[in-house]
Amino acid sequence: MSASSSVSAGSVSARAISADLLRIDAARETEKITSRLREIVFNQLKRKGAVVGVSGGIDSTVVAFLCARALGKERVLILLMPEADSSPDSLRLGRAVADALGTRPVLEDISPILKGARCYERRDAAIREVVPEYSAGYKSKIVLPNMVEADRYAIFSVVVESPDGKQKKVRLSLNAYLGIVAATNFKQRTRKMIEYYYADLMQYAVAGTPNRLEYDQGFFVKNGDGAADFKPIAHVYKSQVYQLAEYLGVPQEIRNRPSTTDTYSLEQSQEEFYFSLPLEKMDLCLYGKNNGIAAAEIALAADLDEKEIERAYKMIDSKRAVARYLRAAPALIEEVHGL
Repeated sequence: MSASSSVSAGSVSARAISADLLRIDAARETEKITSRLREIVFNQLKRKGAVVGVSGGIDSTVVAFLCARALGKERVLILLMPEADSSPDSLRLGRAVADALGTRPVLEDISPILKGARCYERRDAAIREVVPEYSAGYKSKIVLPNMVEADRYAIFSVVVESPDGKQKKVRLSLNAYLGIVAATNFKQRTRKMIEYYYADLMQYAVAGTPNRLEYDQGFFVKNGDGAADFKPIAHVYKSQVYQLAEYLGVPQEIRNRPSTTDTYSLEQSQEEFYFSLPLEKMDLCLYGKNNGIAAAEIALAADLDEKEIERAYKMIDSKRAVARYLRAAPALIEEVHGL
C-alpha cells in the first residue's frame, strides 16, 4: 500500500504525519513493483532483461535490486559510467552493488566522449564569464539560495575552488548559468546513449531511476536520465526508497551515503543544487501538497514554521511548471491514426 492511499487528507495529526505518514509495508511494495516489472519487461516491452546505470546512490541501487529480484540477476546488466568529475566513491560503491547482487558490472568511462563533445571546455568557458581566472586545476559547483527560509528569486551562484584550496561564490548571469547547465547535461545524455547501446545489443529494456520527488519536481535531464523504458520507483517518495533499501538488503554504506548530484567537481548535495530543504522534509512538503494537508500541520511534523511550508508549497508548484516540459512527449501537429 502506498502512503498516499493509506491516510485520508486533512485527517492526520502532526504526530501521525511525522511518525507514520510515509511509512510503507516494504515487503508488500516490493512484491507489487517486482510483479509489475516482470509484466512490463517480458510481456509489454518484449525484452529479455534490464539495463541499469548505477551511480552508487540509493535510487539506482534500489532499482538494480528490484530488477534483479523481478527478472533474475542474470538478466540485469549493471553499467558503471564514471567521468572526470565523478567521485571515486561512486565507482567503488557501484562495484559494491554488483558484488551484492552477484553480477559482473560493465565499466564505461565516458570522459573521452565528453571531451570530444567539448563538455568540459564549454562549461569552463561559461564559468569564466563570471570568474575570469577559472582554469585548469580549479573545481566548481553551482548552488541555489535557500528559497524556503525567505522569499527570494531562484538565482544560481557558482562556487569555485582554486588549486590552493581557496573558495569563492559568485552570482551567475543568465548566460553563464545556461551555459554551465547545457554543457553538464552532456553527462546524463551520454550515459543514456551508452545504456541504450547495451539495451539494443542485448534486447534489454532501460531502467529509469528517479524517485517520486525527482520525477514530480523535474530533477532530471530531458533525454538524459529522464529517458527510460520503465521507471519503477517514480511513485515512491525518497524516504520510502530508503525503507525499500533496508528491506532489500542494500549495503549499509550506500544507505548511509548522502544524496549527491555527482555532476560537478566539488561535492554537491541535492538540497543545495535543487531542493532547498533536506529530502525528508521535502517529502513531507510534497505529500502535504499532494493531499491538501494544511501548511500548519506539515510545519509541526517537519519542524519548520508555517510560512516556510507555504513557501515550499509555492516552490513545488513552480518546479512542477518547469517539469511539464521535461516530461512531455514530442508534440505532433495532428494525431497520427492507425498506430
